[in-house]
Amino acid sequence: MRRGFKTEAERLAERQRAQLGLQPVDPLKIFDLAENLGVRVYSASDLVDRSALEELERLQPGAFSAATFNMPDGDTVAVYNPLSEPGRTNSDIAHELAHILLGHRLRDLQKIGGNTFFACDPEQEEEANWLAGCLLLPRPLLLREAYAKATPEAIAHKYHVSISMARFRLNASGVMMQARRSPQRRP
Repeated sequence: MRRGFKTEAERLAERQRAQLGLQPVDPLKIFDLAENLGVRVYSASDLVDRSALEELERLQPGAFSAATFNMPDGDTVAVYNPLSEPGRTNSDIAHELAHILLGHRLRDLQKIGGNTFFACDPEQEEEANWLAGCLLLPRPLLLREAYAKATPEAIAHKYHVSISMARFRLNASGVMMQARRSPQRRP
């Protein structure tokens, strides 16, 4: 990840949340952010038969989480997997919106064995993951929860994200270390 990106992502997330009238510690409803960005969001089961999604999941678990499409009419559409847990769905949609906010170009399409696949840029995927976390769990919110000794499970439940997202943000943002070293936490 390029130098300075994490700080830029925190600021970008703060601006997006402020446009929605949210304080840094308020929960973010990801569908509100999508609407504010003019992105239509659909469940994949609105577009294909749910049994096809279940078969894909059976064949390759986690193969499809979400995708963004630029439509010929200029609209942007995000599609998510309805088989995922709600917290994971919020993270997946936030990831797609992060690509849009960062101005990432639509990935290349590649044909392999007669099937069409999106080719992912690993750096862009990493940036989108980081910004998605900042949008859903910004640093001030994490600090407040860390000082309150909230567990990743409690944070995930309270802010409608996956437990893995809550755990990742607590650790990768440095918040847990900051809270442990704070004089407020010492007995």
